[in-house]
Amino acid sequence: MEKIASFTIDHIRLEPGIYVSRKDQVGSETITTFDLRMTSPNDEPVMNTAEVHTIEHLGATFLRNHTDFKEKTIYFGPMGCRTGFYLLLAGDYESKDIVGLVTEMFEFIRDFKDEVPGASPKDCGNYLDMNLGMANYLANRYLTETLYGIDEAHLNYPA
Repeated sequence: MEKIASFTIDHIRLEPGIYVSRKDQVGSETITTFDLRMTSPNDEPVMNTAEVHTIEHLGATFLRNHTDFKEKTIYFGPMGCRTGFYLLLAGDYESKDIVGLVTEMFEFIRDFKDEVPGASPKDCGNYLDMNLGMANYLANRYLTETLYGIDEAHLNYPA
């Protein structure tokens, strides 16, 4: 069986950043999948499920309400390894094209202090597994250590 593209990335050299994971054609539309890598794989602890779940709820809510991207957002959700998130957008984008969007989203997550949208038994299958304080902390960490001042090395996968 052929190895899928995301398993060909050198996760030993991969650092937090925003990367184009793949581009797919669906009819005449390009779907760009972004790797929003928040932690250094195999080098530091992964995020716990509660904060990942909270970031997922807040990020999806932000994106699906964004003036420019709500109609282009296909999916936002966690990686199974819990080192980051996938963002799928309708359109042919490069990492540099969405730095502003991702920064704005993580500022929203960092600053969010209200009840997490969708965190109720009626709306979510695991509504108790949330940690807003850690989601705020991790969003701030991603902003200060990665997004603010991001460079080309953190916008393109290591060769």
